[in-house]
Amino acid sequence: MNKLTLAIGAVVLAPFIGGLIQGFDRVLTARMQGRKGPPLLQPFYDILKLLRKERVVVNSQQILYAYMHLAMMVLALFMLFMGQDALMLLFILAFSTLSLVLGGMSVRSPYSRIGAQREIMMMVAYEPILILMVIGMYLVNGNFRLQAVFEAERPLLLSMPLLFLAYLTVVMIKFQKSPFDLATSHHAHQEIVKGLTLEFAGPCLGVIEIAHCYEVAFFLGLVGLFWLSNFWIAAVLMGGVFVLSLLLDNLCARLTTIWMFRFMWSVALGLALTNIVWLYWH
Repeated sequence: MNKLTLAIGAVVLAPFIGGLIQGFDRVLTARMQGRKGPPLLQPFYDILKLLRKERVVVNSQQILYAYMHLAMMVLALFMLFMGQDALMLLFILAFSTLSLVLGGMSVRSPYSRIGAQREIMMMVAYEPILILMVIGMYLVNGNFRLQAVFEAERPLLLSMPLLFLAYLTVVMIKFQKSPFDLATSHHAHQEIVKGLTLEFAGPCLGVIEIAHCYEVAFFLGLVGLFWLSNFWIAAVLMGGVFVLSLLLDNLCARLTTIWMFRFMWSVALGLALTNIVWLYWH
């Protein structure tokens, strides 16, 4: 199978895979809390219901930003499977998140704007980890292109164990899990108002939910990137990270933005920098 076919297949299947992962999330979370919970396919039912509703928006900018958010996530996933430049991939991811932030800031709701401000703070917290992860890939393979990672015989995890641990905190943020679910959350145990996406509704909110399915699939795909030499080990690694995120989500309460920022710039960034220094000297 050539890269183009693989990338197109990933773009087509990613929203279904991401939706199933979120369905497992809700089912397992309910079991951990002693509840029956929703059916496995509930995320798909929710998206279809949103897409069928009447289009109601506060302003036309919301629609533009929602579709830009989705388009950039699709492009990021496509570039990942095409093995393109990792630095360009980071720019596209940042643009996708900024589109969502601009959508939240385009309305007058204070809850939406606070959620957007929190999302910016989270970007400032986790972007250095992603940049250092890309630098680590360069030090290991001598190339910023992800194709070099695909062709490498030695798994990245063996060379970048501390960067992998730091990346797990990024996964928790992007999966909207406690204690990092500061801007918005899919679970009812956080707050009545939904923060960043509060003023999105109907098909516009459905587009954002589809983009989140791509986001979940993308960041789990990056986990698999750490052990590409064996598909089954990569699958176990991705499954382990998913279950770990659920456990932490149910064990931890949501904390403050300042706590998140300090943790990411001390513990997570410290782990990442230590791994970079080790790679540089070896």
